[in-house]
Parts: sequence; C-alpha cells; structure tokens
Amino acid sequence: MKVKTLRDFDLNEKKVLLRVDLNCDVEGKKIIPSERIKEASKTIKFLKNKKARVVVISHQGNPGKKDFISLIQHAKFLNKFVKVKFVNDVCGERAVSKIKKLKSGEVLVLENVRKVKDEFKPSKKNNILLKNLAPLFDIYVNDAFSVSHRNHTSVTGFAKEISGCIGLLVEDELKALEKIKLRNCLYVLGGAKPESNMKLLGKNKVLATGLFDQLCHISFGRNLGYQNKVLMEIGLFNEGFEKTKRKLKRKLKNVLVSVDLAIDRNGKREEHPLKNFPMDYRIKDIGERTISKYIWEIKKAKAVYMKGPVGIAIEKNFSKGTVELLKAISNCRGFTIIGGGYLNDMIKKYKISKKKFNHVSLSGGALSNYLAGEKLPGLKVLGYYGK
Repeated sequence: MKVKTLRDFDLNEKKVLLRVDLNCDVEGKKIIPSERIKEASKTIKFLKNKKARVVVISHQGNPGKKDFISLIQHAKFLNKFVKVKFVNDVCGERAVSKIKKLKSGEVLVLENVRKVKDEFKPSKKNNILLKNLAPLFDIYVNDAFSVSHRNHTSVTGFAKEISGCIGLLVEDELKALEKIKLRNCLYVLGGAKPESNMKLLGKNKVLATGLFDQLCHISFGRNLGYQNKVLMEIGLFNEGFEKTKRKLKRKLKNVLVSVDLAIDRNGKREEHPLKNFPMDYRIKDIGERTISKYIWEIKKAKAVYMKGPVGIAIEKNFSKGTVELLKAISNCRGFTIIGGGYLNDMIKKYKISKKKFNHVSLSGGALSNYLAGEKLPGLKVLGYYGK
C-alpha cells in the first residue's frame, strides 16, 4: 500500500481535518443512526488519544432532497461513542473561530459540508472552503472510502492543499480489498442507484434486485405499470432515463432478473408472477420464487459481492428478499463481500453474524467503482495508485 496512513505522522498538538461519512437514512426529519457513525468514532478516538486537535467534516444527503439536513443529530449520536462538539457552521466566522480555539484532544464536528456550494467545485478559484479552512490545518485525513469516488472539495480539494493520508477505516478497507480476486464472482446488485451497477456488467454473472432489476425488465421491453412511472420520475439517472435504458439493454447478457415481485397493496405484501404485470401498485421486493432462484445461484458461487438492499427493506413486510439473500451469502462457501451502509445496518438489525462474511464494507458506489477497476479520485490524490 503506497498511500500514507495516520501512523506516518506525529499527531501531537496537530490540527487535523478528518473527512468521514456520517450519512444516514432519514425518516421525516429524524436520522436512522447508521453503523457508519459508530465506525467513524474509532479514528476520532485514535486521534484524541494522540492529542490531536480534530475537526470532523461530513455530509448528509444532497441539496434539494428530503434527507438534506443538519448534522446536529449525527453529532449527538456520535457523542455516545466519543466526546465531540458541534458547530452550526462550515467555513464561516463561527467555524473558523471555534477551530482556532481547539485544545489538544478536542473534537469539533462542522455542519453539513454540502450546504456550501463550493463543496461541488474543488477546482474553483477562491473556493471558499479551501480559502477559509485549509490554512488552519496541518494534516488532512480521508476516512470516508464510501465517498472517495466523488471529486468534491472535502474529498480531493483539501488533499492538494494539506499534507494528507488515509484514516483507519479506509486503511482496513483497502487491506481487505487488495486480497480479493473477483474472477468468477457472482454480483448481487440492488440499491437505490441502479445506474452505478452498470459499471460491473460484463463477463460475471449478475443477480438483479431492487430498482436495478426493475430497470432491467423495462429495458427488456416489459411494462411494470406504476413502477415504470416511479423509475422515470425518481431522478437517479445522470444520462436520463431513456438513454440509460438503451445503454443497459446492450449489457444484459449475463444478468438474471426476477420471476416474481412483491407489491404494496394498502400496506400489505402481495407476490405476483411477471405475467400479472403491468399493475398499478408500487413494487417493493422480489418474490419467493426469485429468492429461491437466487439462493441456488449463491450456493454454487466461488465468490459473491452484494451491493444494496433488494427492496424497501426498511419496511418489515418488504425486508424478506434482502434478509434471505444476506443469510444465504453468510452461509456461502465462497469468498463473500457485502457493500453499503444499508446492508451493514440490516446485518445488525437481523442479527446475522458479520464474522460469516469475508468482508463487510460501509461503501456502496465507491466499492463498485473500485471493483470495476476505476481509480477513485479520493485515493488518487493521496498517491494510492502511485505517480
């Protein structure tokens, strides 16, 4: 591993800007505390014990979305594991003043970094984040592998201005990933961002789940009814729905899709074979026949990588697909990788032993990009891939 780690620095009394991922699911205006917060506390504790002066920078949601809220709740939950203080500011006078007054071993959590537009413009001249914050720090630490595929100021910008390294979580992640050989790996691809799954399509067999599975059906020319409208309006496609659909159709050679689906009829789960569609109900899970079909494929696999939930697993009636596939993968004899904070939380919620998987990552999109052979900007800027 060519990249520098925390152990390469004298941290005593140093001001450290620590990029972590505290992003959680949100119900109403309340966060559903993620395992990511607990994991982030490990590096924070390490820095506190080394007497560093620590400033934590992170995000929650995206501008314009319902989950785009303050990090004050995250800071309160983080306090269950490590003592921190929250400041309702990112790079203004209040934040700068608090940072300058930090004492040895103290930790400050800044407000949601995505509330500053320059977060999305790392190369902008006079970037306000870099201009106001970079001069205050000795060391920049990336401990957010899950956002390392983003070319954002908090991921790539600071690393060009301040001496940088990776944190404990990213270090552990990379050590695990460098051991993985994914030839003949079975991909189980779901989650809320179907477009990102396309990068992994090719020679390996794929089990399609969730919105990705539904997009595959639509690309095949099937009409799912109401769910077609959901996918068209959900706003998840960078290249637009129609272009993404045409692009996907050319890559579906090794992709297995569902044979039955679970709909939400007035809050109740109903399973229907594909021939019953189109239907005017929301699809929220795969059905029993698909679960059995996929479990058979998992049992035979030499390696399995699962990304994202199978359906709307946060709802008990529609968690079955996600839980059953996770259990099957936990019992698989092959090498197993689970990706994404959501699946991490499901493993904990349904008391599936983490030890039964070879590696459980908090990353989704970044991990997929890494496995697809892409160079992640957040690692590249720190020298992970060499010069």
